Amino acid sequence: MSLWDSIELGRTHDLGSYEFTSEAIIAFAEKYDPQRFHLDPEAAKKTLLGGHCASGWHTAAVYMKLNVAWRKRILKEWLAAGHSMPKFGPSPGIKSIRWPHPVFAGDWIAYSHRVSEKRVSRSRPGWGIIGFAVEAVNQDGVSVMTFDGAAFLGTD
Repeated sequence: MSLWDSIELGRTHDLGSYEFTSEAIIAFAEKYDPQRFHLDPEAAKKTLLGGHCASGWHTAAVYMKLNVAWRKRILKEWLAAGHSMPKFGPSPGIKSIRWPHPVFAGDWIAYSHRVSEKRVSRSRPGWGIIGFAVEAVNQDGVSVMTFDGAAFLGTD
């Protein structure tokens, strides 16, 4: 069996969780998104967002970190079970990214993705595309980020 064959349409995978501390929010913002509601906890209280919150891009970057760690765990289990090394390809992109609720300092965010599509590539023989719906929710179950993504995976 190939890894491609083992992918189940509709299956949800828990990728882990992450605490967004004030220090981490500021450090990310200083490098990549230097806006006052990310950089200054006091100034953030006076903004539309109402408090010190993480950049949406910080939220997305943590998703990628947890996703890569999850893929490494899955690959390790796959190889330990005696299967051959699968072919991994790049992502052709994401769409419909949304940040419906701010991620505030102190929030714990849980990340998951659900396999939403599985199709053989018409233009690249030996490859398929796995689509996935990503969601991140805070400790109260409130959705803080969603997007649809895809990745190439070898079919043999």
